[in-house]
Amino acid sequence: MTTPSPEPSEQHPDSQPLLIAPATGGAWGPQSGGVPPDVHRFLEGPQSRTDELLRVLRITGEFIRGFRALHFVGPCVTVFGSARFDEHHPYYRLAQNVGAQIASLGLTTMTGGGPGIMEAANRGAKEAGGRSVGCNIVLPHEQKPNPYVDRFIEFRYFFVRKVMLVKYSYGFVILPGGFGTLDELFEIATLVQTRKVENFPIVLMGRDFWEPMLHFFKHRLVAARTISPDDQDLISVTDSPEECREILARGLAASARRASDSRRKKPSRWLGER
Repeated sequence: MTTPSPEPSEQHPDSQPLLIAPATGGAWGPQSGGVPPDVHRFLEGPQSRTDELLRVLRITGEFIRGFRALHFVGPCVTVFGSARFDEHHPYYRLAQNVGAQIASLGLTTMTGGGPGIMEAANRGAKEAGGRSVGCNIVLPHEQKPNPYVDRFIEFRYFFVRKVMLVKYSYGFVILPGGFGTLDELFEIATLVQTRKVENFPIVLMGRDFWEPMLHFFKHRLVAARTISPDDQDLISVTDSPEECREILARGLAASARRASDSRRKKPSRWLGER
């Protein structure tokens, strides 16, 4: 049974999330399909030199904004999954339990900040007394922040957002989802496989959903030698939030020094971070 969220009048002022929206370069929002016009043009071939320079500056600014907003959120676990499951769906409840387990480890739960699985994980963490962060993407749909984040930052560009979702995390939990979730899963698996990041735990939740993909890995990719048999071990799969917690805890122990360094970081008054 899920717990209803408090009415706005019942919420303490300090519980309101810190919302950081992207700097805009013109009118956009629902009237423009919810996507900044320059994002549509980004991959449409060469533009004028001025446009390309301005775009690089916007992208750089978005990275800097993300780094400043997330520098002190503490060691995180990022949870990925579909935005399309409501609170009555079993996967929503599963993600809610995962968020609570992450909070019990003293870690911050990071998600894409939207509805569905993202909301559920943020909700589970917040209701368990943990910290909750959302990194959203501007889209025509599904872009509203959920009400369970302590800090929320919005991005124009998928690749900037994905850097933020990876950079501050010590483990990754993937619940059922669509193209976006698969993109995030395979990018993280590739980063770990190629040792671009540490061997952080990658946990798939929902065995029945993921079993056909795991079968494909074994009987197609391994058989064709496009991945090695050991590459399958980079990904764990379970239906148990408690087992997920144990896998994450082992991964955190292996990265204890880095996590400790992250916890010691404090905002600087000289840099305007307080």
